[in-house]
Amino acid sequence: MNHFTFTDRTVVAELVAKMLWEIKAVHFNSESPYTFASGMKSPVYIDMRKLISFPRIRSAAMDFAAAAVMREAGFEKFDCVAGGETAGIPFAAFLAERLGLPMIYCRKKPKGHGRNAQIEGHMPEGARVLVIEDLTTAGGSMFTFIDAIRAAGGIVDHGIALFYYGIFEEAEARFSNGNVKLHYLTTWRDVLAVARAEKLFDEKTLSEVEAFLDNPLPWSAKHGGVSELPQS
Repeated sequence: MNHFTFTDRTVVAELVAKMLWEIKAVHFNSESPYTFASGMKSPVYIDMRKLISFPRIRSAAMDFAAAAVMREAGFEKFDCVAGGETAGIPFAAFLAERLGLPMIYCRKKPKGHGRNAQIEGHMPEGARVLVIEDLTTAGGSMFTFIDAIRAAGGIVDHGIALFYYGIFEEAEARFSNGNVKLHYLTTWRDVLAVARAEKLFDEKTLSEVEAFLDNPLPWSAKHGGVSELPQS
């Protein structure tokens, strides 16, 4: 049986941010901004999938995630854990193991042959499902999976992201309107705070990152990217 330490949220946020810097999952570049699939320009980029290759950091992060869910949602609130295709699948397996729950995973769309399934694994009608993703920007991809699980008869009141952008009002509205409580471990603000405290970049770069976090879409438009997020 797993034993969890319910570490203060601010400490968890800082520790996870430090872990991400340690494994070089985070990148700052204000001179040559990154272009996202949405068309948004950004001076920051994160690759949460790198966690699966670092067992000690991965284990600590998943311990924090399990403790956060139990502290903020409850100990007997879920019947299974669901991961979204593809990045959420390994993290769903890790979290389900810690919570002692079954795991399922959800495709972005039905596979188009065989049983034409979108939900893989056993999910009884009315099952209370915790959805996990590696990161959430504005909630669009998570709700692709939430909507599919609900359509298949599951109940989704909670989701967890290991990393949450935390800079888009659209995200807060989406989760509120969708009746889903989002739990998360760390955000861009936490990552920036560690970078500033440890002097990982020059002040110009840090200031540009902060300017982006304060006004992401205007910053994007100013640097040749989109000025609004897609509605999906």
